Amino acid sequence: MALDIVSISPMNQNKLFKSTRVRLALWYAIVMGLILTLCGFGVYKAVSHARWVALDQELKSVAGTLHDSIELKLQQPGRLEPIIAQLLPNICAVGDKCIQLQSNSQHHILSAISTGYYYVRFFDNSGRLIATAGCHPEGLPPVLNKTPWQTLKDSKGNIYHQISIILHTQDNRSWGYIQVGRSLEEFSHYLDTVKLILGLGLPMAMSMVAVASWWLARLAMQPIYQSYKQIQQFTADAAHELRTPLAATQATVESALLMPQLDEPEAREILQTLHRQNQRLTTLVTDLLLLARLDRQPLPIRQECCLDEIINDLIEEFEAMAFSVCVTLTSSIHAPQPFNIVGDSEQLYRLISNLIINAIQYTPSLGKVTVFLERSEYYAVIKVQDTGIGIPQMEFSQIFERFYRVNSDRSRSTGGSGLGLAISQAIVRAHQGNLNVQSELGKGSTFTIRLPLDATSCNSVRSISL
Repeated sequence: MALDIVSISPMNQNKLFKSTRVRLALWYAIVMGLILTLCGFGVYKAVSHARWVALDQELKSVAGTLHDSIELKLQQPGRLEPIIAQLLPNICAVGDKCIQLQSNSQHHILSAISTGYYYVRFFDNSGRLIATAGCHPEGLPPVLNKTPWQTLKDSKGNIYHQISIILHTQDNRSWGYIQVGRSLEEFSHYLDTVKLILGLGLPMAMSMVAVASWWLARLAMQPIYQSYKQIQQFTADAAHELRTPLAATQATVESALLMPQLDEPEAREILQTLHRQNQRLTTLVTDLLLLARLDRQPLPIRQECCLDEIINDLIEEFEAMAFSVCVTLTSSIHAPQPFNIVGDSEQLYRLISNLIINAIQYTPSLGKVTVFLERSEYYAVIKVQDTGIGIPQMEFSQIFERFYRVNSDRSRSTGGSGLGLAISQAIVRAHQGNLNVQSELGKGSTFTIRLPLDATSCNSVRSISL
């Protein structure tokens, strides 16, 4: 009997995961690109604003110093005193032609004016330009604009930033205005450098983001790919396990139909064969449903279970099975009676019985299987120890996978499906415990279960110890 499995071909599967990876990487790169672009724009605006604030503070400081120094020397409104040339040696009066004022000083007291970026202009009360100093640009308006802060261009298109302040004479009369400005060439060069760095850095960052997104997409897809492979493997294994009893059942039925007549012994033998295969199918389906239920959501466990009673019952139940293969099955319980935990008794019975059956099946004749029960702090510790064939250390992480067999031939001869340890692991996790194994080839294995104790059991143990 053939059992078909609907699955995606490896080629289509690779295309699907590759296209998904490309989409994830693309979306990640786009999102990160937008974030980096916004961050770059924010950095540029922050740097520009900081430079503007620093520029205003500097210009205000220079203008304030000039204002305070010059006001002390002004006597008549609209008239520049010759002594001012000591402060501004390159000052020139504006008339029919610019005349350099005479001064014995060769240096002014404000070095900022000589940097080539600053200029100073003086206006009388009517707003007429009287004199200029410093690196005065060409083409600036000769009429005063009383707006305190201005940004303007000269005839060559160069940008300047200036501040206008009222001047007073020594007797506190209104003298006119002083206007201090500076070229924004240095400022513009700085912002251009910032733009260049951001302009070159952004594509480089985007390239790194693209590579990182491709790598991260692979990491993100890896668990999904592994899960998909596990589902595929699980489907194939389940189909294989189902196919064997179904094929045997089909062959038995077909051979019976070919017989012209059946006597009672033959009919009984056929029915027994069908019963065995049906029992095998029922067990497999029950195990799969239990695993699915435990995976979906562990059932709430509220009842109190006595572990020593469960172990004693299991020893009594499997004693005949062990005796039939010349294996000694014993128990060793080192705990006060009763030994209670909160759990599902049927699941715990299944958990321990799976380990005992495995130990008996994998232990050769004249071997020994021992079940230990003891208390360790607030945990019940159950150990199933055998003197069997052992498990290779490299397979420790795989023995709890579904349908996995350490010894495939022997497991099939004993009728195992490879779900026993997977079910045991799921039951232990549902009880908030843990299950681990220690083994050595040729010497045997020990499966150790640690389950949280019931609070009442802990209190009884304390009272006994006292």
